[in-house]
Amino acid sequence: MKLIDLNPVGGIGANAMFVQIGDLKILIDCGLNPKLAGRTATPKLDLIKDVELDLIIITHCHLDHIGSLPVVMMQHPNTPVIMTQSSRMLIERMLHNSANVMMRQKEEANIPDYPLFTHNDIDRCAGRIHGLAFGQIKKFRNKTDEIEILFHRAGHVAGAGAVEIHHKHKHYFFSGDVLFENQRTLQGAQFPAGHFETVVIETTRGTTERSQGKERLNEVNRLIASINDTINRGGSFLIPVFALGRMQEVLSIIHDARKFGRLVNCPIFCAGLGMDLADYFDEISRKTKDVQFSRAVIKELNVQPAPRKLVAGEDPKQNALYIISSGMLVERTPSYTLASGLIGHARNTIGFVGYCDPDTPGGALLQTKTGEEFLFATANVSAKLNARVERYELSGHADREELLEFAVQTQARSVILTHGDPPARAWFMEQLKAKMPGSTIIDPVPLQTYEL
Repeated sequence: MKLIDLNPVGGIGANAMFVQIGDLKILIDCGLNPKLAGRTATPKLDLIKDVELDLIIITHCHLDHIGSLPVVMMQHPNTPVIMTQSSRMLIERMLHNSANVMMRQKEEANIPDYPLFTHNDIDRCAGRIHGLAFGQIKKFRNKTDEIEILFHRAGHVAGAGAVEIHHKHKHYFFSGDVLFENQRTLQGAQFPAGHFETVVIETTRGTTERSQGKERLNEVNRLIASINDTINRGGSFLIPVFALGRMQEVLSIIHDARKFGRLVNCPIFCAGLGMDLADYFDEISRKTKDVQFSRAVIKELNVQPAPRKLVAGEDPKQNALYIISSGMLVERTPSYTLASGLIGHARNTIGFVGYCDPDTPGGALLQTKTGEEFLFATANVSAKLNARVERYELSGHADREELLEFAVQTQARSVILTHGDPPARAWFMEQLKAKMPGSTIIDPVPLQTYEL
């Protein structure tokens, strides 16, 4: 097996891994780095430009895994793309949204490379994208070789699949992004036990040790209690969310709390792509049973669209719950604009419910102490942090101990680390070397070729 991590800056971003198994050349994921712009945000696709690519596999539909897919598909016009059935139902909507965002960023930030692809490009590529049911074995062959592929449930988000590849008598496993715990909308990961030749695992939460009392149910209860307290104090509560998965999960949590009389009565405002994706989740729930979500949740909560013209630095004073993207307060998003008006007032709360990259505004806000000045640079707003800023351990990624246990029980000859910042990977490297002394553990240097 040959492997190259095409994410040029490592860490979490433009996820893309080129692997050669036997004579078949495969690309697993092709993302976009949300912290960068233009061509610098894409994987280093020049390294495989002249390769006769046999297959592209997508693990799930988050931007850091699909954001450059049309680019590589245009470079390789005959290569088929496979993913799970649920991902197939989502991916075109996600890519069309990316095209819209790039057009807006081209104008707002003067990024000449954008758009990397157009709506027409997506439509032309769509016929080569195919969905597989979980557990369905599919053979792929080129002129000289053959592999078998199947997807396992990976939790994390609707459609997320870990990839198992069989070649002759060897089995390879690529985890994608993983969550073993059940969510309100989604079953947790269901991974196979037993030996693999090579395992590639995500390391997102490698620096996060879940302390006693931070179990998911406890964190849900803490979130509801904090919302109630904030509303009762006359404030507003902002939950920044990822549009795909996190918004629908939070809406389900809020719906359950309201249904059982545990949530104070208050207006609920939502905005962003996540509201549109709720329709897709409803359809997936009916057609594949891969998620548990009904559009009725939104109706029963009487969710209202957030004001279209949120004013930077201005508190709307609605005494309301806001569930708005982006999840990391990325610049020029509704959650970023709203947060700039909320943080100056002690009555308000901003509650993060997922992973927050330290280099994003959300990550920076989590590190800011009460009373310190915080700059929303693109909104031209600076304010003292008086609001409460909380983090609730409702991540869509598995605890490090769970991933470690899975990797160790496979007794793989090689374990490859991916999708994690350097300290997170370092924790996995140390633990795996100690627990798997007979295995080769690799934290791949970006763009370097590894022969396994």
